[in-house]
Amino acid sequence: MTAALISNKPEFVKLFLENGVRLKEFVTWDTLLYLYENLEPSCLFHCKLQKVLAEEHLACAPAAPRLQMHHVAQVLRELLGDSTQPLYPRPKHSDRPRLSLPMPHIKLNVQGVSLRSLYKRSSGHVTFTMDPVRDLLIWAIVQNRRELAGIIWAQSQDCIAAALACSKILKELSKEEEDTDSSEEMLALADEYEQRAIGVFTECYRKDEERAQKLLIRVSEAWGKTTCLQLALEAKDMKFVSHGGIQAFLTKVWWGQLCVDNGLWRVTLCMLAFPLLFTGLISFREKRPQALGGPARARAFFTAPVVVFHLNVLSYFAFLCLFAYVLMVDFQPTPSWCEHLIYLWLFSLVCEETRQLFYDPDESGLVKMASLYFSDFWNKLDVAAIVFFIAGLTCRLIPATLYPGRIILSLDFIMFCLRLMHIFTVSKTLGPKIIIVKRMMKDVFFFLFLLAVWVVSFGVAKQAILIHNESRVDWIFRGVVYHSYLTIFGQIPAYIDGVNFDVDQCSPNGTDPYKPKCPESDAARQAPAFPEWLTVLLLCLYLLFTNILLLNLLIAMFNYTFQQVQEHTDQIWKFQRHDLIEEYHGRPPAPPPFILLSHLQLLVKRVVLKIPAKRHKQLKNKLEKNEEAALLSWEIYLKENYLQNQQYQHHQQPEQKIQDISSKVDTMVELLDMDRLKRSSSVEQRLASLEEQVAQTTRALHWIVTTLKDSGFGSEAGVPILAPQKACDEPDADLGARKKAEEPGDGYHVNARHLLYPSSPVTRFPVPNEKVPWEVEFTIYDPPFYTAERKDVALVDPVGDTPQPLSKITYNALDGSRDRRSFHGAYVVRDGLPLNPMGRTGLRGRGSLSYFGPNHALHPVVTRWRRNQDGAICRKSIKKMLEVLVVKWPLAELWALPGGSREPGEMLPQKLKQILRQESWPAVENLLKQGVEVYKGYVDDPRNTDNAWIETVAISVHFQDQNDVELKRLNSSWHARDPGVSIRWQVVDRRIPLYADHKAVLQEAAALFGAHY
Repeated sequence: MTAALISNKPEFVKLFLENGVRLKEFVTWDTLLYLYENLEPSCLFHCKLQKVLAEEHLACAPAAPRLQMHHVAQVLRELLGDSTQPLYPRPKHSDRPRLSLPMPHIKLNVQGVSLRSLYKRSSGHVTFTMDPVRDLLIWAIVQNRRELAGIIWAQSQDCIAAALACSKILKELSKEEEDTDSSEEMLALADEYEQRAIGVFTECYRKDEERAQKLLIRVSEAWGKTTCLQLALEAKDMKFVSHGGIQAFLTKVWWGQLCVDNGLWRVTLCMLAFPLLFTGLISFREKRPQALGGPARARAFFTAPVVVFHLNVLSYFAFLCLFAYVLMVDFQPTPSWCEHLIYLWLFSLVCEETRQLFYDPDESGLVKMASLYFSDFWNKLDVAAIVFFIAGLTCRLIPATLYPGRIILSLDFIMFCLRLMHIFTVSKTLGPKIIIVKRMMKDVFFFLFLLAVWVVSFGVAKQAILIHNESRVDWIFRGVVYHSYLTIFGQIPAYIDGVNFDVDQCSPNGTDPYKPKCPESDAARQAPAFPEWLTVLLLCLYLLFTNILLLNLLIAMFNYTFQQVQEHTDQIWKFQRHDLIEEYHGRPPAPPPFILLSHLQLLVKRVVLKIPAKRHKQLKNKLEKNEEAALLSWEIYLKENYLQNQQYQHHQQPEQKIQDISSKVDTMVELLDMDRLKRSSSVEQRLASLEEQVAQTTRALHWIVTTLKDSGFGSEAGVPILAPQKACDEPDADLGARKKAEEPGDGYHVNARHLLYPSSPVTRFPVPNEKVPWEVEFTIYDPPFYTAERKDVALVDPVGDTPQPLSKITYNALDGSRDRRSFHGAYVVRDGLPLNPMGRTGLRGRGSLSYFGPNHALHPVVTRWRRNQDGAICRKSIKKMLEVLVVKWPLAELWALPGGSREPGEMLPQKLKQILRQESWPAVENLLKQGVEVYKGYVDDPRNTDNAWIETVAISVHFQDQNDVELKRLNSSWHARDPGVSIRWQVVDRRIPLYADHKAVLQEAAALFGAHY
């Protein structure tokens, strides 16, 4: 089991689990430590563990610390988030020492059975983990082992929380993974586990909505005392959070004890007119507030988050109206009562923000809560608005800085107004639009970098050309940035082209603080002296790039962002809706400034009475053991239903159906072939046995007849004549001999007399069979002359249409590096041209061949025994069957033996080199040298002519053993450069169509080994 896990063998792990391996007994602390010690070195989790160990070594440990499970828990908490507790606690000094077991390395011999026996022989007891399936699942997930993690997840109990935790871990690891492919695989696997969580939760929600919602907020001890909902929020699994069942649960929390079908107008009326609450206008989800009196109904109503939210909205609008009134109407040197009310109101807001900062129901610590608090953009905006208000109030209370204080408070009013957008996120209409605006703000931020380049470049150039030595910083900023920015919106400087130049509108020396410095001008004529054409050209280019190019780029960016976000806006809004619901769910019911009374009550409970803060059961609920066990059993049952449905849907997919049908057809074909081979083999054996018995009977009868005749019984005339015995499978005679027996004249070449010459429009002169030999007179024989044009003119013979170049050729001998000798003896040379020893072909010249006379070739006949699935040699008619290696060249209709014409001085033909890797050429040459020559002579080829023909040497290379090293090396050496070339092993049989007379060569090779043909 351990070896299967470490070496990533999911099929073996599945086999172990199916055969009764109990993970509770297998997964121990020592097993987990051994598994984590054998993580892949390239695994990112392994690098993070080594980093933790290095930090601990630098901090306090004198020697390098050994890996412990609390190191793993430290890395896992970084991945899972601070909402979870450590999965593996740090060992205390009183705890037993960790068992040190001699684990063999995976490359040598690792066996799960021996590991278990080591536990039995160890002296100390073995501490089992809380959830072994969880531990193995985490170990597989951090290594991104998809199949192994899927098998283990199917065994898990808390499967929804496990899937969400896996999604969170994978997403965090993908952020730090440098390999792009691995990062994409992690994200894809994280999305798969999110879909699994959605699928199981959907099954649970369809079965029982209330129990499914309990699963969301149940405290999972196995996953660090967190909930499924918290894990989904930490992992940002928007698809899971936007599920209809979870949104229904959030809506239920949002409405508190009120019925969800209460209209918002009813809630607003009851808020504005409190007595309407006792008229039955509002209905409650539970019957107890409905039956009780006024205080219970009022408490149930005003503690509902939806009511708390709307009360806070009304309060915030009242605060903004009062703030605007003070800034515009009632801002006196001495603060009025309205302004004092604003101070009180703001103090209540400060108290509420302080409560949110220190609210720690999970006991995470002040630092973690502060980081969590400031991670929210709206909290940062709240703090900034409060700080600005305090700064403005400080300046406002000092008489000398009254006006700057009013300016700061005016700017602060803008920040408080922006805070309204957070309130509107609860709206299904405005909420998605606010999300789109936030995304577009990021586009604007990056766009400003591009715009600043053009604004500053044009502004500096314009300022330097127009103004000489401007020393006032404010006017430099105006000329470089302010005027250049306004030019984009059509406010073009009047003096830039020199037309509206007016000295009275500027300061010649730059001494007037209210006027810009005059441009470069002619003192005598009071006319501008700067080059107007240049400034106008710069202005046109500036407007071209900013107004047309950059602004349209910004519009395109907005359009892309809108389309991208619009597809997922609903999911994003539903995901962010939780934060608002959770905020107002834990918020005191009274709105500011009355919220100060609630804060005073909380201060007494926390500080004086020391009552710790607790999260409401509606968002985090710890169940009793019996109830939790029953709930998990129900979840496991529905998880099995989900897996069965997924498997059924997978088999119902068209692609899977086609694949299944294809595999079934292949299996049936294999079975039919095996059955046919068995039947034919049995019939052939029976026929062979019958033939042998008939032959023996014939010999016995012949002996009896001979004996009786020698003894004087019977007469000579009456002796029966017995037919001579014939072989059951007579080998075919030579192809030429058979044709000669069938028809006179067929012993001569046939392919070489085809009317159409290959790859050319030339037509041969018809030659009857009886006119093929040169000895037979053929007076009307007038064949056309044809020699194909070749690019390699220097490597081939001349065309041959004139006798002068041919006089340099020496026939029937070695002509330099070219061998012009024939295997059939000396041939006739007439008029400077050699004559085909096999007779007339109907075409003169050398055609598409390279040389006049014999063109020598080499054809390897590479064979092996044909074997069945069991490795046994196949037989037919008692004879063994061969397989031969054949090749099909581009545009060719027939298969052929590999090989072709050889260049002078080379062993391998050029065509053979084209289908072999270069590094394997020497090995093939050695095989050919060791081979057996099965044929040497003339080849009846369609390219032959009266004056040029092909002669070949066929060498048999046979492999007896299917595991022959040379055979395997040869199979891996075939490499066709041209995609049109095909190479395969073909069963040797007389019926296979081969090029030219390669079948006769193949028959010789089969006869050499006594094989079937």
